[in-house]
Amino acid sequence: MPPNDSVPPTRRALLRGGLALGAAAAVPGLAPGAHAADAPAARRAAAYRNPLIEQRADPHIHRQPADGHYYFTGTVPEYDRIVLRRSRTLGGLSDAPEQVIWRAHSTGDMAAHIWAPELHRIDGVWYVYFAAAPADDVWKIRMWVLANPSPDPFRGTWTEKGRIATAWDTFSLDATTFTLPQALNSVRAGETPTGSRYLAWAQHEPGMDNNTGLFLSRMANPWTLTGPQVRLSTPEFDWECVGFKVNEGAAFLRRNGKVFLTYSASATDSNYCMGLLTADADADLLDPASWAKSPEPVFRSSAGNGQFGPGHNSFTVAEDGRTDVLVYHARQYEHIEGDPLHDPNRHTRLQPFTWRADGTPDFGVPVPDGAGR
Repeated sequence: MPPNDSVPPTRRALLRGGLALGAAAAVPGLAPGAHAADAPAARRAAAYRNPLIEQRADPHIHRQPADGHYYFTGTVPEYDRIVLRRSRTLGGLSDAPEQVIWRAHSTGDMAAHIWAPELHRIDGVWYVYFAAAPADDVWKIRMWVLANPSPDPFRGTWTEKGRIATAWDTFSLDATTFTLPQALNSVRAGETPTGSRYLAWAQHEPGMDNNTGLFLSRMANPWTLTGPQVRLSTPEFDWECVGFKVNEGAAFLRRNGKVFLTYSASATDSNYCMGLLTADADADLLDPASWAKSPEPVFRSSAGNGQFGPGHNSFTVAEDGRTDVLVYHARQYEHIEGDPLHDPNRHTRLQPFTWRADGTPDFGVPVPDGAGR
């Protein structure tokens, strides 16, 4: 079913200056209500040594309570393989051994442009979502899935489940999946929630004057969509349209009856930044009118702190089981020669974040690089 574009994006915009939601969201796997108290910027700056991992963009960290590990994957600058790291601490990912679990094909639709892998554990199976394309056609990027039934994703066999088929055969990438339980307050840390599984992704919609918008659909299984497929957001504000008109790289949060999707916007240079969509958890998430869009970025470059183009984030929880952590990439300089995608220095960074009294996430500004734990 074609995506639903019946609701104008501007109708979903919130009032400038904040999101008066009245309830907080939760990081997947974190018990509702367990979140960090407000912390000063100095605590954020000192929490982790940044950059955590150099030359790894689009970072994704999966926390697996069952085995006590954090699992990391991200885009490598050669765009030719998928890698994994793991550690019992977030800081330990910095020098953890890295293993290649899959390489691009020598020819064909999965030969190049291996972008934005994400690792998920679903019903006892490991899955990796990623983008790939023929070597000679970057605009033929599509979304693909790998699966591994081994309890240990560094062992066993990774098999190709195939391409995620969408309503249109157009440029599509940055798949992420989440499950929204029927009763949010019944989910505790480490438990697998039950309910509807969704896929969020970025895609070019035929007839639209943009590069990509954000879409959402339910899933029949971890590699198959079941309609409808709806557009939640399209680039409309100036800060979403610098260089390219882009909404991409969605990441999911929930807490106390609210659902949040962060996303990244504009070209992948210093203009890259994060936006935010918000919905009630009991609303119809496949109705675009259920989502409110912040009219301003929620995380953007800080020249004063030497951080440029922060974005394509994910979320995790610190070792204390309470502190929410933003995982993102950024560069240490503003000006880039040539195509930003040919510049390898998008480094993975970590930053604890807090929650405002109105229940909305407060990501602050990217902190300076420096020593931490």
